[in-house]
Amino acid sequence: MAKVTYSLGLDFGSDSVRALLVDTSTGEEIATSIHYYKRWGAGKYCEPSKNQFRQHPLDYIEGIEQTITEIAKEVGEEVTQNIVGIGVDTTGSTPVAVDAKGTPLALLDEFRESPNAMFVLWKDHTAIQEANEINALCKKWDIDYSQYEGGIYSSEWFWSKILHISRQDIDVHKAAFSWVEHCDWVPFLLTGGTDVREMKRSRCAAGHKALWHESFGGLPPNTFFVALDPLLDGLRDRLYTKTYTSEISVGTLSSEWAERLGLSQSIVISVGAFDAHMGAVGAKTEPYYLTKIMGTSTCDILVAPLEGKEKLVKGICGQVNGSVIPNMLGLEAGQSAFGDIYAWYERLLAWPIKELIGNSNVIDSKTKEKLVHEAMENLIPKLSHAASKEPIGASGELALDWMNGRRTPDANQNLKGVISGINLGSTSPKVFRALVEASCFGAKKIVDRFLSEGIPIKGIVALGGVAKKSPFIMQMMADVMNIPIKVVASEQACALGASIFGAVAAGTYEDVPQAMQKMGSPFETVYKPDVNRVKAYTEVYRKYNNLCETMEGHIMEQVRRNE
Repeated sequence: MAKVTYSLGLDFGSDSVRALLVDTSTGEEIATSIHYYKRWGAGKYCEPSKNQFRQHPLDYIEGIEQTITEIAKEVGEEVTQNIVGIGVDTTGSTPVAVDAKGTPLALLDEFRESPNAMFVLWKDHTAIQEANEINALCKKWDIDYSQYEGGIYSSEWFWSKILHISRQDIDVHKAAFSWVEHCDWVPFLLTGGTDVREMKRSRCAAGHKALWHESFGGLPPNTFFVALDPLLDGLRDRLYTKTYTSEISVGTLSSEWAERLGLSQSIVISVGAFDAHMGAVGAKTEPYYLTKIMGTSTCDILVAPLEGKEKLVKGICGQVNGSVIPNMLGLEAGQSAFGDIYAWYERLLAWPIKELIGNSNVIDSKTKEKLVHEAMENLIPKLSHAASKEPIGASGELALDWMNGRRTPDANQNLKGVISGINLGSTSPKVFRALVEASCFGAKKIVDRFLSEGIPIKGIVALGGVAKKSPFIMQMMADVMNIPIKVVASEQACALGASIFGAVAAGTYEDVPQAMQKMGSPFETVYKPDVNRVKAYTEVYRKYNNLCETMEGHIMEQVRRNE
């Protein structure tokens, strides 16, 4: 009888890190643990009104230690001694300034409380001006280095953030030997790396967010970055030329981390990647099926065979050979806010609940706590139920899903959310319905762009918290798209994908497709479009597009006036 082996997936999200232990022969999820970032939860180092979102590396380090040691304790030594690989996925682009050893500056005493020395989270949009400058330079340079990234560089991405921090904080700029993505730093940390020049950089991160492409010979030349800003002179040479797909081994668990986690030093650590790309692998993605990872934002992943001349798709978040599955083209799109929109509306409505009940003199503290908890637990489900009863388009409320700018199609982080058509008959459920419709219409805009660019969509696969928890939203999306949507059974598809890469890097499988078929998640639900609702949404979608055009023109005119 063959020995049972296991692989661990580490999934670093916006609020927490999850560890998942998986049976490599079947994909059975044996144990899981989650750690919520302590400093992030306290709101440290962030200024939402300025779109500044930073995370301290200690949150990540503590998360690794807590989640894996909890799993090890739960399953026992008989299982942990048979763990063969660890895969890592993270949000992105989430870069940080490091010294020559690869240590994030925030881990050094002089920078331990400096937000600029911390990881700049994917949703940080402080670098809008820098993104504009990169786009302008790309368009007048002899090579458009943004061409494989949809032709529009975003403030969410690597170089925009580096340039913004370098200009804003000269001390961080001077101390930064190099910059690294979160998904590259964690494997480097776990394997005991001490020289940033030897760090194996993710093909996924470099290709989608850092202007890297094989046809360029790597990153753009130093002359390009000097033309952007002399502050960047020489940084390219301290970064990388070669990149790696995620089935490649970075090395084995260092003695320090093996001792801290109670694991073997023989465990192989694979090259990291972004969460959505590994989530698509956990969902057993197929060519031309759009995999939607639906959480605080959405990330839409599609893989296509490498056949003939590569077709450039305008306005997406990049197309990269091997960013999802080695030797296949990975294309990325997404929305900057999805679940975040519902969470914002929940906070908006929750304020009077917490304030009035929380400060009531009529009931005792324990009852107050229970009432607030009950209200918060039921708020979105009750809103969803009431909103589902509203007739489509009848009330006139219409929203735009740009609360955190627009990621795709055609990135523009200057844009803001809109709620229009409200009147004295507007209610909380009606406005909530308009917000849900907006998020679904934004998703349809992405599908429309792929189709208009000649990329077929054979079906849609969904995973993540929204997909699992909200039939109201998922049914609406199927109706708006007029495409059936299959929901992945696993609640940890991204971590599952990471564990698949860990297993391949450890040699358990020959390649990713083989491992994916054995270990990937089945589906649990299919949402099918309703013919009558499809027709009704078509008219509301037309109005949404008209509002998009009007408001984008208005907002950008205001931006130009303020420049």
